[in-house]
Amino acid sequence: MSDVATNRERARIATGEELALLLHHSATDVLLALLDNPALDDAQLCLLLERKNLPGEILEEVARRKPLLKSYRVKRALAFHPRTPRLISLRLLRDLYLMDLVQITLSPGVSAELKRTAEEQLLARLPQMPLGQKITLARRGPARVAGALLAEGHLQIATIVLDNPNITEAQVLKTLSREKLSTHVIQAVAHHRKWSITYNVRLALVRHPSSPLATVLAYLPEITVSDLRELASPGIVSEGLRKYLQAEVHRRTQRSEKAAQRSANPDGPPASEQG
Repeated sequence: MSDVATNRERARIATGEELALLLHHSATDVLLALLDNPALDDAQLCLLLERKNLPGEILEEVARRKPLLKSYRVKRALAFHPRTPRLISLRLLRDLYLMDLVQITLSPGVSAELKRTAEEQLLARLPQMPLGQKITLARRGPARVAGALLAEGHLQIATIVLDNPNITEAQVLKTLSREKLSTHVIQAVAHHRKWSITYNVRLALVRHPSSPLATVLAYLPEITVSDLRELASPGIVSEGLRKYLQAEVHRRTQRSEKAAQRSANPDGPPASEQG
């Protein structure tokens, strides 16, 4: 009998240290035989699943055996394994806990499809999720989920989610593009140390109908004239705000004209004294 055949037979009945050694065997047949061993427990199976070079046949066989998948630890290890077949991984995502789904979305070695599906699972769970879990997601969740939480408009969550290192300018702008948006979100963004000084975010706040006038007026000196003219076009902002924008454009235009006159006539009297 060959060494592989001998080890295969031993794998079915081994216990203790012998079983532990066989977890590292290179032959697929031996590893498959280990799955038939009644002494193989969840902890040992998870050790086996930690092997990144594990043959795909082993992963498929584990996924086929429903008794093995009764253990959440095994299910999680299988879902996270880089060689687990795509369809198996997608199926397992439905059963993963919240923070394991978050880890899937943020892991660099995970495929884009798997990440997106994990994000969709998180988004689907948001409506029924308790506040405590939402706060956890607000701190650590991926960009799409963070954006969805921001759009919900809860003051406490909005404040936390804006500090999330994963949230992007695109997600903040997407939220601010919603016409119906809680004033809590507007206030949280307008007072945030990072987003309140981001030019495109300021522009979005100026455009939003729920932004306080005081906030908008404070931003106007930092907005370019070309953007002010665009915002002052009919139908973009309220007529009351439009007058402020036009006044700011007029003030800037006059200032530029006076600066141009001084440059053209540096030795002449100040523009205010010219008749």
